Amino acid sequence: MLDRDLATLYGVTTKRLNEQVKRNRDRFPEDFIFRLTVAEGKEAITSRSQIATLKQGANLKYGPYVFTEHGAVMLASVLNSKVAVEASIRVVRAFVRLRTILALHQDFANQLESLEKKYESHDQHFKTVFAALRQLLSIQPNSPRRQIGFRSSSKKK
Repeated sequence: MLDRDLATLYGVTTKRLNEQVKRNRDRFPEDFIFRLTVAEGKEAITSRSQIATLKQGANLKYGPYVFTEHGAVMLASVLNSKVAVEASIRVVRAFVRLRTILALHQDFANQLESLEKKYESHDQHFKTVFAALRQLLSIQPNSPRRQIGFRSSSKKK
């Protein structure tokens, strides 16, 4: 996203956003932020609408910053607007929840592995039990059973 779009999103001016980027440059490695040339910046801004032109006094002197998703999240942590603070809090909560979910899955995986080790030697015993159950299920009754329940007088045998 362009710096001006993120400034609007976070409720700050583009100038304020760029100041914070310069003051916290070590928080924005190359894979978080890069800068367009002036020509690329003009093209990016005017390509949004067929009739868009730069407003008077809004001519680009410097290429705009472009932020990746990681840069946009980091930007939320260096800005002090209400929206930026709320975004930072939501990101932290999402990571904590993700860590909790991963921990639960790890616990389940550990329990499953423990059960597999515990019953590894009993594999043949389980096969024997299942074979006996299948044999019992395949036995058919020898004589027909008397029907249980209410019978009307016309169906009596």
